[in-house]
Amino acid sequence: MFKGSLVAIATPFKNDQIDEAALRNLVEYQIARGTDGIVPCGTSGESATLTHDEHCRVIDIVIDQTKKRVPVIAGSGSNSTHETVYLTEHAKKAGADGALIITPYYNKPTQEGLYQHFKYVAERVDIPIVMYNVPGRTAVNMLPDTVIRLSKIPNIVSVKEASGSMDQAAAILGGAEKGFGLLAGEDSLIYPLLCIGSDGVISASVNVCPAEVAEMYDAFVAGNTARAKELHYKLLPLFNALFLETNPIPVKKGLEMMGLIGPEIRLPLLSMTPAGTEKLKAVMQQVGII
Repeated sequence: MFKGSLVAIATPFKNDQIDEAALRNLVEYQIARGTDGIVPCGTSGESATLTHDEHCRVIDIVIDQTKKRVPVIAGSGSNSTHETVYLTEHAKKAGADGALIITPYYNKPTQEGLYQHFKYVAERVDIPIVMYNVPGRTAVNMLPDTVIRLSKIPNIVSVKEASGSMDQAAAILGGAEKGFGLLAGEDSLIYPLLCIGSDGVISASVNVCPAEVAEMYDAFVAGNTARAKELHYKLLPLFNALFLETNPIPVKKGLEMMGLIGPEIRLPLLSMTPAGTEKLKAVMQQVGII
């Protein structure tokens, strides 16, 4: 259902408030450069530090600015199932095309708990759901058998797979219901996962290299795998540099160097270290981003 190069868009701040003008400009920057969908309030959007009002406001701004030119998949997950329902209901009412829902973090649910969590939300909010599995963040890995079970629920349409395991992704792609999608959650695996049948990526890196990742995806689906592979190897150093420090620290620094946002990031995250900044700058120059 959702395909292509989708951006996990950063949330710009100014004076510890959402910088609405900068956020709207980021949306325009992405759409103009071929990005296939906007995902607000994910990890890269610092969703964990937003108040409920801010969370909903970011979603509203992105939907309003996008104006249905590309899909908006609103981040609406939480470690609380009831809070997830609340945020997902807002996403639906606001006009989002889908909801990105993370596996509950900190609680460390069992596989059955994960199944019941997503089933509960899906039965209460009629919106296409993209599950988000990122065990490095959540301390729980949603295993392929659980994803395959959940793929049978009609409005659970895809999974953003960020375990880093090609075997796990392959098991999902091989066993899920027909039409169920998988989107890369590790930017360095965009091309390899396309090769085994993924639908694209929800990417932090696309914040700073939207045209390049869009071209990689478009080349692959057009059958020009040689060009897609060439772009993969060109971008690989950048993908790695954008995770030198905790995401979205390097992404926001990259956007700042591009003149697209200000320097603010919310505690407990801090701005990128000088050493990390120099490494990122060098790679961005090497790739031709700045």
